[in-house]
Amino acid sequence: MELIGYFSAGIIGVSLGLIGGGGSILAVPILAYLFLLDEKVATAYSLFIVGTAALVGGFKQHKNGNVDWVTAVVFGLPAVLGVWLVRHYVVPALPDILFTINTFEFTRRMAVFGVFAILMIVAAISMLSGKEQKGGTGEVKYNYPLILLEGLTVGGITGFVGAGGGFLIIPALVMFANLDIKRAIGTSLIIIAFKSLLGFLLGDALSMHIDWQFLGIFTSFALGGIYLGVYINNFVNGKQLQKGFGYFIIIMAIFILTKEFIL
Repeated sequence: MELIGYFSAGIIGVSLGLIGGGGSILAVPILAYLFLLDEKVATAYSLFIVGTAALVGGFKQHKNGNVDWVTAVVFGLPAVLGVWLVRHYVVPALPDILFTINTFEFTRRMAVFGVFAILMIVAAISMLSGKEQKGGTGEVKYNYPLILLEGLTVGGITGFVGAGGGFLIIPALVMFANLDIKRAIGTSLIIIAFKSLLGFLLGDALSMHIDWQFLGIFTSFALGGIYLGVYINNFVNGKQLQKGFGYFIIIMAIFILTKEFIL
């Protein structure tokens, strides 16, 4: 199971290298079902893995001139605050059993994986839509109240389920900062990196035992997969792969809902 898990970590990276996203949303299921980590640890480790992978991708985008650092800070600060609040205060305070209805017990694990599965389906629909994302004019201007609300919301979701949420951030950068699509994609990676890594380091790393050796090995496989994915991308159709990956994520979401709520 561990060998399959590390192979799957590589697949996360390959997906990120091939289609520029999506793979990180598989980190939590891999950690939970192949390495048998509980939901708190799986989502915490996922933050580190997602953040590190996004940081590598973000600096590659920076070299191509596709990162607006001022916008990354403006959006990133409320997002980091959202992640930290959820990881430091909300998640540790949640009881194992949230509520009961007759003999049915709704657990913290059900809440985390239920929200996560819904997020997977939304991300998959975004991949399957096939629509080209439209960007702004590139003349940067900020809608600060909406940026604050968006940052806190996306950061909170990231903190709760351990996923980056790039498919939520990119449209927000276009709508609330008027970035063109290339700079929105590059800037979103930096935001994901900062909010995920800082949320993990300021929250989970201070409140739980971290197996750094395991986390380092898993993350290394994911990073190696990114470079392999970038190389393979020269020979395959990324659009077709994105659709196929979208269907795979839907299947995974159904599996999670079935396992957690029915089985």
